[in-house]
Amino acid sequence: MKKFLYVLSAVLFSVGTLFAQEATTHVVFKNQPLNFNGDKGTDSATVRLQAGRIIYKKVSMPTFKKGTDVWVNLTVRSNGDRWDKSGSCFVITDPSKISILDVSESKASFPEEAAIETKFRGVLATDTYTPALEIMRFMTPFGVGHYSSDEGKHRKPVYIPVWEKEVKWKHDISDLVSVVSGEFYVGVWIDSWTADGYAVDLSFTYSNRPKKKVKVLPLLNNVPYVGGQDIPDFFARTDVDYSFQLPKNAKNVKLNYITTGHGGHEGGDEFIKIKNSVYFDAKLVIDTIPWRDDCASFRRFNPTSGVWLKKDTASYIDMKAMKYMKKEIEERIASSDLSRSNWCPGSSVKPIVAKLGDLKKGTHQLRISIPATEAVADKLNHWLVSAYLTYE
Repeated sequence: MKKFLYVLSAVLFSVGTLFAQEATTHVVFKNQPLNFNGDKGTDSATVRLQAGRIIYKKVSMPTFKKGTDVWVNLTVRSNGDRWDKSGSCFVITDPSKISILDVSESKASFPEEAAIETKFRGVLATDTYTPALEIMRFMTPFGVGHYSSDEGKHRKPVYIPVWEKEVKWKHDISDLVSVVSGEFYVGVWIDSWTADGYAVDLSFTYSNRPKKKVKVLPLLNNVPYVGGQDIPDFFARTDVDYSFQLPKNAKNVKLNYITTGHGGHEGGDEFIKIKNSVYFDAKLVIDTIPWRDDCASFRRFNPTSGVWLKKDTASYIDMKAMKYMKKEIEERIASSDLSRSNWCPGSSVKPIVAKLGDLKKGTHQLRISIPATEAVADKLNHWLVSAYLTYE
């Protein structure tokens, strides 16, 4: 009986200790400007690249031998940029290899074998180069914060009480805990070309709850973080056909695939449905048309979205007749309401995950096919794609 009580008390103590652990949040950036040749902010630890369109920092986070849940938290406010812009939060997983930071600071060049069609540099992982690991893709809203005032009241639909002051995203990235604990480099890129730009808050939250760790292997990333990288419209002409080495046998392998279509104005890749087909070792593992048709739900974040009027026939309750009546009305349609290729202004983008099962060490093949539209003149059609493996 005493032995039983001893074991029971030990179990209860362990459970109590587990539940007593509290989540902790660690701030990376707070109200940090991100722009093009604009305000640099006051944080001396923040490094700006590409005239301020990339900000990054070396950080030191707790180390969790038994693993933990982890979330990345990102907040964006406009400092005067009125437009919807592509954005990406990333980490550098292996500083011993060439990275986008080395290339941006002219300390190294992209290896030739990391390119697609020669001029699209720094896309594929090689023996000496590791692409940035994208931990969150996002799209800035139209002017949230800076323009969230009564000045835009005539653009605001009646169902929105107020314009939001900022947009916040939170992603569970627990599978990436091995690369976001201890010391690492983390950064944010926004495709802003204005000196006003944006203000960014970034933090990580750790649950302190033991959780099994997995390994992470970046494969490719064509987000043009580095100045001089071309608009990646190569999918219009070629598939990505990439061979890589898996260093050891792996269990429960998952392919994480992030994709969004952009540019081309009306009728371009941003606004048309295009299938993404992803093959792993010649097997089709992702076959989807990435599309968002819920963009109107983000209207409260988009005070400077272009608005036009569209005639429609509305059914409504006539209070005198006490029945439904119909009449022609003009209704606001905002640019931010329009459906798009896997994103909305003010939204974040989560990976599409394909379970690959157990894999043997050695050579494996990844092929990505997107029948995209070529970039011509100011019709900058392109797809931003990144991919990585997680495994035990």
